[in-house]
Amino acid sequence: MKPKISNDYKIYLKKQKIHKGLILTAQIGILVVFIGLWELLAWLEIIDTFIMSSPSRIIKTIGELYRGGNLFYHIFTTLYEAIIGFLIATLGGTLIAIILWWNDTLRRILDPYIVVLNSLPKIALGPIIIIWVGVGTSSIVTMDILIMIVITIISMLNAFRQTSESKIMLLKSMNATKFQILYKLILPNSLSEFISLLKINVGLTWVGTIMGEYLVSKAGLGYLIIYGSQIFNLDLVMTSTIILCILAALMYFIVAFIEKKVNNKLNS
Repeated sequence: MKPKISNDYKIYLKKQKIHKGLILTAQIGILVVFIGLWELLAWLEIIDTFIMSSPSRIIKTIGELYRGGNLFYHIFTTLYEAIIGFLIATLGGTLIAIILWWNDTLRRILDPYIVVLNSLPKIALGPIIIIWVGVGTSSIVTMDILIMIVITIISMLNAFRQTSESKIMLLKSMNATKFQILYKLILPNSLSEFISLLKINVGLTWVGTIMGEYLVSKAGLGYLIIYGSQIFNLDLVMTSTIILCILAALMYFIVAFIEKKVNNKLNS
């Protein structure tokens, strides 16, 4: 038998639904206005379409890439590199953070090195990465991982260490093992921080992937941006940039969907 819902709670739910609808409408409205204004300024020749392009020219360029059989090839190349780098850096960085939480002595030893690695300009390591792992997808994924993994380690390690010490002592008093403390307390307590980290890594993964493709690539959206700038085809550059924005938005919405499911499960 389902519990009865009070009228006040129904009103609250209705207001929340309306509020979410207004937010979604505003988000879509901003995008529509931006695209419409961009196209209008281009049509009125207020902006130079050779430099700024326009939505209609971008759609035309997408059509040309599709007819040439190159559109999905370049999209899937970049998407594959981004997803592989994202998964390895996020999962690998979290695993390293668990190891450092587990062994406090090791954490103290490696802490300054982690800070120094985080401060290094990753683009400066580009030539070394190419020599070490070779030219192609492997070097691009490596650059992607380097951009994210240190941030992942620092973020998750801080989340683990913020767990209430009194809760840890309570579990210890009940003869809980360190693994049980990790599994039953530390990881669940850090779930919200992990979701936030996923959102951060969604942005960083595209930075790392495109940076890697700038250094060495024969395919991908980064390659199209470089190629377009070299031949002064700004339509191709803007088209590739817009596609990147769409892919990043799709990854963000996937993470947001996961966050919603996790929150619903925690609140239920």
